[in-house]
Amino acid sequence: MKEFMVSKEEHLRNDVDFIKKSIMEHLHFTLAKDKYSATKRDLFHAVAYTVRDQLVGRWIHSQQQYYDADVKRVYYLSMEFLIGRTLQSSLINLNLLDNCRKAVHDLGFELDALIEMESDAGLGNGGLGRLAACFLDSMATLGIPGYGYGIRYDYGIFTQKVKEGYQTETPDNWLRYGNPWEITRSEYLYPVCFYGRVVQKTGGSGKIRSEWIDFQEVMAMACDTPVPGYMNDTVNTLRLWQAKSPRGFDLSYFNHGDYIRAVEDIAISENISKVLYPNDNIFEGKELRLKQEYFLVSATIQDILRRYNKGHIHLDALPDKVAIQLNDTHPALAISELMRLLIDREELSWDKAWELTQATFAYTNHTLLPEALERWSIPLVEKVLPRNLQIILEINQRWLDHIDQRYPGDVERRRALSIIEEGDPKRINMAHLAIVGSHKVNGVSALHSELLKHQVFRYFWETEPEKFTNMTNGITPRRWLKQCNPTLSHLISSHIGEKWVTDLKQLEKLSALEEDSSFCDKWRSIKRENKVRLSHLILSEEGIKVDPDTLFTCQVKRLHEYKRQLLNILRVIHAYLSIKDNPGGDWVPRTVIFSGKAAPGYFLAKRIIKLINSVASVVNHDKQTSEFLKVVFLENYRVTLAEKIIPAADLSEQISLAGTEASGTGNMKFALNGALTIGTLDGANIEIQEEVGAENIFIFGLKAEEVNQLKNSGYNPWEWYNKSEPIRRVLDSIRSGYFSGGDKELFEPILHSLLDGGDPYLLLADFESYDACEKQVDAVYKDPKNWVRKSIQNVAHMAKFSSDRTIRDYAEEIWKLD
Repeated sequence: MKEFMVSKEEHLRNDVDFIKKSIMEHLHFTLAKDKYSATKRDLFHAVAYTVRDQLVGRWIHSQQQYYDADVKRVYYLSMEFLIGRTLQSSLINLNLLDNCRKAVHDLGFELDALIEMESDAGLGNGGLGRLAACFLDSMATLGIPGYGYGIRYDYGIFTQKVKEGYQTETPDNWLRYGNPWEITRSEYLYPVCFYGRVVQKTGGSGKIRSEWIDFQEVMAMACDTPVPGYMNDTVNTLRLWQAKSPRGFDLSYFNHGDYIRAVEDIAISENISKVLYPNDNIFEGKELRLKQEYFLVSATIQDILRRYNKGHIHLDALPDKVAIQLNDTHPALAISELMRLLIDREELSWDKAWELTQATFAYTNHTLLPEALERWSIPLVEKVLPRNLQIILEINQRWLDHIDQRYPGDVERRRALSIIEEGDPKRINMAHLAIVGSHKVNGVSALHSELLKHQVFRYFWETEPEKFTNMTNGITPRRWLKQCNPTLSHLISSHIGEKWVTDLKQLEKLSALEEDSSFCDKWRSIKRENKVRLSHLILSEEGIKVDPDTLFTCQVKRLHEYKRQLLNILRVIHAYLSIKDNPGGDWVPRTVIFSGKAAPGYFLAKRIIKLINSVASVVNHDKQTSEFLKVVFLENYRVTLAEKIIPAADLSEQISLAGTEASGTGNMKFALNGALTIGTLDGANIEIQEEVGAENIFIFGLKAEEVNQLKNSGYNPWEWYNKSEPIRRVLDSIRSGYFSGGDKELFEPILHSLLDGGDPYLLLADFESYDACEKQVDAVYKDPKNWVRKSIQNVAHMAKFSSDRTIRDYAEEIWKLD
């Protein structure tokens, strides 16, 4: 095979002439175009294929190194990977950006315009999927043998359009023009079984074994995307599974003219990887979702065992060579699936299979909301996955036998620790399965991990305290500073060097520059340039003219009640009414920017979007106030839009109710780009405050323990309404139809939630504290030098929030890598 290998020198060549030659060859030979027929999209694909060529040699070399060294590999299982665009990030990590820009320019095009041609790979709903993408980048950059496993959804997170203030959804056909980054691996095709029944059979040795029969089969085909590390020649793999029918046309139907029936089986089989489920943080036990989760884990576990068995005769070393990380409960069925394969196919004893399984898996929890935890009904699992149900029931019985021995007669503890929840129907608590089947369980911020131990999973922690740990989330500085904010990155590098890109501790050197007037002036100028660019985007996309010299305050994230976008817009209404009362006051002009998608079935979140847009319509057209206040809702929030908003933000709104946000990573992205944070002591906000200093962040509101005390004492939002004139005035203005063209019913569901509905996220209790804190923000913003100093200090103290640090911690404490 040597004659087929490309020399290392050839696949590492990246000079301008070579890049131009490669682009033209792909245009001609891959896309069958010449200079007369080629479109801008053709050139984008030619550039992408050229960059992929640069990745492939490194990719093959990296994988071969892993085999040769027989390394322990990390498998990151996630139902979501919010990748965004790949071209620019690959160019940065390969150190090809400048040469590629020059080559494309020489061919008569601009690279930035080609980058804009790429569709976002929106294979996730929000933070969970974006975190997974950051982790893959860090694993590759650290040289960790890591693999991401997910599903290749034909349609990603929906495209959001706002029409007359209402969110509407259209399919995200991100594959419309093809995906130049993926390579289909048709040789890796695995059967995934559904339905059927289980029978007991006696083997030749007289041992009784279970056999799953009469099942329906779907094939999982691997589609691989290279994941390059930063300037280290390491390229890891993101493997996404595509559902395929195990057979083609049913010719008996086809020959009789029933064309629909002929392709029906194919369509039903391939539906599994058709569309990403929108996440509204409310679990709904739908059959297709269950099949998606099992499809992912079954194909993945088969693939992991295939790779392991290539180099090992016995399974005893599985935990020494394989670490599987479950990104939330969605892939928790991997535990029962590995048990099934070890027992039914590999014929291991139960005890040996369980020992290997527990030592191989680790589980990351991402939510504190009880309604978001997955609980599959037993009748549904019995119908779809009969063998897996048997194994889960056996796991639970053995676990409860252990609990009975340790805590005899403790019925309450036994109930709380059971994987099976009583009820009609009985349900499988997937978080409990993940905890019992893993050797480590982690939260994603210090507060979150403590709440898991002392509230959500208290009995589990008391039973196995050594199993629980914390891994505070992080973000990749390659995408979230170097790529999205190139001018600030250049300024930083010109003063402290380039090492910060892989070692954020280097940013601490910026602290010494806070008194350097020239540096501070450049810092302020870069922020304004970013704001000007965002202002142009807002004008072109939303038709709203905003002043880049106003304070840009941004809340951009998935729409959910606990994230409290509603609190933000209520405060905007209060500011608007106050300005109208005193238009000659000393107001700090603000542009309030929202962006985020609500799950299609989440009525109240969608009505909050309508309220935001209705308030924007009134405020932006009021000549008395528009000089001081503008409100913008940027539609179709996605990774690419975040990369444009975050560098322009002055103030980052992280205002979830304390004790509800597991971590948050938007807070980290904004702070890394020099925005100051206003927030509650929730999630990673607490650790950001510890790192940047209390004087460089704006904190308000109830603490998590105070939230519990207030709720337990009988919180009544009407009391806050009656005693607070600002709250009363804001809610009454909404009720009057002021922001809805006189329609008094339009926002009644929101008002009902806040008052008669009990205000579950305590917006009214935190309102006046929030308002007072925003006034503190205004006071600091009036002193530009002080604001810039605080901005610099935020960036200088972000080292803890690099995903490189997070992954190192996983590697050392959980995965036990050399």
